[in-house]
Amino acid sequence: MELSRRILFLVNPISGGAKKEGVLKEIEEVIKEKNIPHEFLATNAAGSYDFLKDKIESQKITDIVIIGGDGTVSQVTHALHGIKIRFGIIPLGSGNGLANAAGISKKPLIALEHVLNAKTKPVDAFLINEHYSCMLSGIGLDAKVAHDFAAKASRGLITYTQQTILNYFKAQPYQFEIELNDFSFFTEAFFISIANSNQFGNNITIAPYANLSDGLLDVVIVQKMNKAKLPFAVLKQLRGNNKLQQLVNDVTKKTVLNFQTEALTIKNLKLAPLHVDGEPKKTESEFKVQVLKHSFQLIHP
Repeated sequence: MELSRRILFLVNPISGGAKKEGVLKEIEEVIKEKNIPHEFLATNAAGSYDFLKDKIESQKITDIVIIGGDGTVSQVTHALHGIKIRFGIIPLGSGNGLANAAGISKKPLIALEHVLNAKTKPVDAFLINEHYSCMLSGIGLDAKVAHDFAAKASRGLITYTQQTILNYFKAQPYQFEIELNDFSFFTEAFFISIANSNQFGNNITIAPYANLSDGLLDVVIVQKMNKAKLPFAVLKQLRGNNKLQQLVNDVTKKTVLNFQTEALTIKNLKLAPLHVDGEPKKTESEFKVQVLKHSFQLIHP
């Protein structure tokens, strides 16, 4: 009997578009067999979880386990930032980018085994102006896809792929100014990805060198090029064939820039759209981006 643990499961009933009653029943059977005190709560559409702070303290909750997708993970880890607690994920969302990057199984009962083993590691996050992100945020084409995807009734990889293809044919580059500590440059780019996790989700890996715990952000800039070449340049990046640059010293030569930094400023000269962890957000003319090292403890295999 594990007297030292008390687990709160946060269940997103609509993530991933699949019913979860059967999975929840299986999880509860395992937890009851282990005699671990636990509770299931539904997530809320507003993404407001401040009430959990008092609940964690008064009930001595040790673990928050999110049964859902990336949006819920981002909202909950943000709301509870700075609180000493372990986070687990049973990935049942449409993308599951953070869970995939952490090596968490897509099979719910195996993911539950990870939770029960309680092996943790610190995970970074970052701020993009006032917005908290623990996975991947973007400005430009990928954000336009996120805005259009969010407006669709059906979610999932097929819908996401459809929106990507439609937006590809309409895509035009945006103008940006990038400021680093010792370097700044202008670029016309289809999109900029700022990554802590290595992927958009569904194992579509845009930042192959990204590490959840290294204290660095991976920045990928897909610059202006002949649109016929765009899919091949992005595919090369997805395959990890673009070498990581220590300094952005050949902006004029490369179609895809990929570098690491703790902070940067992006001047969004043409007001390209923004997404934060896959959720569409209102854009701004300037983004100040800063890593939050070791933001929370994540249970992993």
